[in-house]
Order: sequence, then C-alpha cells, then structure tokens
Amino acid sequence: MTELVLTLISAALLNNFVLHWPLGIDPLLAGRRQQVHALGLATLCLMVIVGVIGYAIWHWLLVPLQLEALRLFVFLPLSVLLIAPLLHGLQRWLPNLPFDGLWPLLLGNGGALGLALINAQNDQGPLHATALSLGAGLGFWLVLSLFCDLRERTADNDIPLPFRGLPIDLIGAGLIAVIFLGFSGLIKT
Repeated sequence: MTELVLTLISAALLNNFVLHWPLGIDPLLAGRRQQVHALGLATLCLMVIVGVIGYAIWHWLLVPLQLEALRLFVFLPLSVLLIAPLLHGLQRWLPNLPFDGLWPLLLGNGGALGLALINAQNDQGPLHATALSLGAGLGFWLVLSLFCDLRERTADNDIPLPFRGLPIDLIGAGLIAVIFLGFSGLIKT
C-alpha cells in the first residue's frame, strides 16, 4: 500500500509528465483560464482510463499473443477513440464546466499515450498502473492550474517586448519545473 501511495506522489510531483518528461505541454500552453478545471479533470479521467485499459490490453492480450511490437498501434487509437465519449460523459455529469472545445487539446496531449507506454514498459501490476495514471493526471492538473495562474499574473505586468507571449510562458514553465525539482528529495528509494 505504501508503494502505491509513493507511486502516486512520485507521478504527481517528482516525475511530473509535463515538467519532468515534456508530455502534454501543448494543452498547457493553449489552455484558457475558464477551461483550467475542465481540462484538468478531462485529462485526469483520460489518463486513468487509458492507463488502466492500456495496461489490461498489454498484459492480457498483447503479451500472451506475443504482439508487444504493436503497442503503439494499439495505444494510440485507444487514447484517441476514448476522448469523445469521455467528454460527452463529463458534460452530462458536470454541466457547469465548459468541456466544449477540449477535444483538440486532449488529442494533442501526448501524456495519455506516454502513460500507456510507460505502464506497459514497467508492467508492475494493475494497482501500480492505476496509481501511476492517477498521479500523472493529478500532476497535470496541478501544473495546469499553477501555469494558468502564472499566465494571469504576468498578463498585466510590464514585460519587455521580446519576452511577451510565448517566451515568458516558456520561462514561467521552466521556473515551475525548477520549483518541482525541490521535491526530488521527498522520496528516497
């Protein structure tokens, strides 16, 4: 049980999919303030679903049939085909959040595909895959919230002309990544 909690914390803070591995940076830069929590929740749900289903397909279908080389060709359509039903279900479940227009942002998010591939590579069991998926989704949501807050704070500041727009966003993402490096001593293995 302790290992699952450490995996969840590690995926959210230490080995963050956006900051440690640059997976899912596109929705981070393209997200709008009013869609932060809708995008975070949709990405969290997509990562958990793709991570768990992808692990099940890997462990109980691809490995027994010795089709390990086809993992990318299985996980990519899996992550793409789950976006529309997931957004429709979330829209019906939480009608107050703006889920419309999130389809391209979730499609461009490489975090779900990367998570499925990492779960297949690690192959440490379904509970570990679930904890890693949940931690990755929560970590994405945390970084998305922090980054949108940083963008909102820098929007009204007097920033030199060459640094306005994308350059200051990338500098801010780098600073958030450096801050998350401070968590590296949190868990000793």
